[in-house]
Amino acid sequence: MEKPLLSVRNLTIDIPVGGGTLHAVRGIDFDLNRGETLCIVGESGSGKSLTSLALMGLLGKNIDRSADRMEFDGTELTTASPRTMRALRGDRMSMIFQEPMTSLNPAYTIGDQLIEALRLHKSVSREAARARATELLEKVGITAAASRLSQYPHQLSGGLRQRVMIAMALMCEPELIIADEPTTALDVTIQAQILRLLHDLGQEMNMAMILITHDLGVVARVADKVAVMYAGELVETGSAVDVFNSPSHPYTRGLLRCIPLPGKTARGSTLGTIPGIVPSLVGDIEGCAFRTRCPHAMAACHQDIPLQGRPEHAFRCVHEDGKRHDEEVIA
Repeated sequence: MEKPLLSVRNLTIDIPVGGGTLHAVRGIDFDLNRGETLCIVGESGSGKSLTSLALMGLLGKNIDRSADRMEFDGTELTTASPRTMRALRGDRMSMIFQEPMTSLNPAYTIGDQLIEALRLHKSVSREAARARATELLEKVGITAAASRLSQYPHQLSGGLRQRVMIAMALMCEPELIIADEPTTALDVTIQAQILRLLHDLGQEMNMAMILITHDLGVVARVADKVAVMYAGELVETGSAVDVFNSPSHPYTRGLLRCIPLPGKTARGSTLGTIPGIVPSLVGDIEGCAFRTRCPHAMAACHQDIPLQGRPEHAFRCVHEDGKRHDEEVIA
């Protein structure tokens, strides 16, 4: 059996705040193989972006990260030195951030930033790096690529800036790309183009990809595996086929009800909603964090709930299929 490129066990992130400790990420596990796309989906504030920053070693100094294992191709990231992490970031592991205008340096041209990303990790001439930058800009669909190298970020549209970010992430042919909501600021047409581009490049280069999003419609197009995150923990994991065809956690089903289905959702009809708000993650947390919003909540939901189901499709719910049985509903 192929050894995972990335293996995470019991990743926990705690943030000291005025009222105590914010348990932002609570003991999540997942594996990712080469060439696979894992989509982590959930509402804002569920811990998705912090998980990606933890993998890249980019959390703030006051944030406490711990894990039983966080291994990238034989390198344990929890104990890796700053020098080792700098060597990995941008070379074998790359990240596409949510807003390219704040990620690109406004004082340098696009060409300078792309060239720097390559020459920092590879022993190549400036001419070779420039040729590589031009090649990748063309690959991500930017016309007149050579002339774009002399432009500054503010001279490009949002879609072009995001494509530049993708090209920068690919400069060193990484084995893992983490894309943190890369299409949030783009219109629907550009979103579809960027997602298809990421998927096709991942297949072409046999890269593993973690795509972080709150949009299950996006997930359906590109995911091999899906991890549904709520209040800092994974509540359902499995293949995209299993999660979409047999959603087993009430939160997953709630998210799916919010998506219009082509040919099935009538024009003007009301989409589903999830009532309530995400609970506070400050202090002790017991039982199912979703119970205050769940129509199937019962007394057993106040206790700690382990993952059940199959390793290929697991969910965190007291009910065998995540649905209400005949018990009395207790909010």
